[in-house]
Amino acid sequence: MLFAIMYATLRAILELMVLLGRVEAAKDVELLVLRHEVSVLRRQVTRPRLEPKDRMVLAAACRLLPLELRQARIVAPATLLRWHRELVARHWTYRRTTAPTGGRPRTAILIRQLVVRLARENPTWGHRRVHGELVGLGYRVAPATVWNILQQAGVDPAPRRSGPTWREFCGAEAKTMLACDFFTVDTVMLRRIYVFFVLEVGTRRVHILGVTRHPSGEWVTQQARNLRMAMGERADAFRFLIRDRDTKFTASFDSVFADAGISVLRSPPRAPKANAYAERWVSTIRHECLDRMLIFGERQLVRVLAEYETHYNGHRPHRALDQESPITGFSLPSDRSHPAIQRTEVLGGLINEYRRAA
Repeated sequence: MLFAIMYATLRAILELMVLLGRVEAAKDVELLVLRHEVSVLRRQVTRPRLEPKDRMVLAAACRLLPLELRQARIVAPATLLRWHRELVARHWTYRRTTAPTGGRPRTAILIRQLVVRLARENPTWGHRRVHGELVGLGYRVAPATVWNILQQAGVDPAPRRSGPTWREFCGAEAKTMLACDFFTVDTVMLRRIYVFFVLEVGTRRVHILGVTRHPSGEWVTQQARNLRMAMGERADAFRFLIRDRDTKFTASFDSVFADAGISVLRSPPRAPKANAYAERWVSTIRHECLDRMLIFGERQLVRVLAEYETHYNGHRPHRALDQESPITGFSLPSDRSHPAIQRTEVLGGLINEYRRAA
């Protein structure tokens, strides 16, 4: 800093000596040019950036100017006073050596995760209900803290009080629900065959009831009667059947299930998500079976569907069932030291099943 001041002072002295050696006319012309350049620069730069040495030289030189010229300088008296305030502030500001100890401590991450979990698992709970559950678990937090945590997580602290959504309803009533629907298969000769199936939502067990090229209300009703007889007493465990608004589902079809105490729920128009389980199963059978082979007629399709139904219900693992199958389930053998694994081909090797050798 000292060398910078000495350099600026020496430079100013040399410039003054050069100016004194010039003639008066040349100095006047140079002053006019410099003033015009300064005016141009002021129009482009609203607040120039000055280094400490520039401030020192300008402040000292302005003291030699008349009062009327001093007001037009970029270094005004208010600027000098501001520089002095900043100098005092820097002088009396001490570097913090320790971390601050005051203020409210941050809520533990465990409590934040638990608040969000309770709110997501219980959509009808408000922040007060979640707060009460936390108190019962031994966590002492303020209701306002619960409100803030839910808002930051994108969860409504004051949820709706209306009925559940289709997703919530299906999840809560899965074990007591059936879902039915049609899907089509186009043969090699471009003949369209309709397949009618019913899915047990809770266990993911599927019942392929029949195939036909000309589905009608009477045919669908008869398939419903066949399913009712095949299920026997198991039908008493179901309370709801979800179907779409297809005209093939007549009043007689609904009455077959109504006699068994099963209420028929019609999905909203153009809302496939309301029957998502059935739609998902159609996607599965197409991806794993039907899209990978050619179908020539109804007899072949019946055989293929029967074999796939056995595989799907008896062996195929499901993520919703903890990787177990709908009917038998997988059980770990007591002796897992035997390395032999047997493969069973399904549909001519299109699908493989694996089991440990006995």
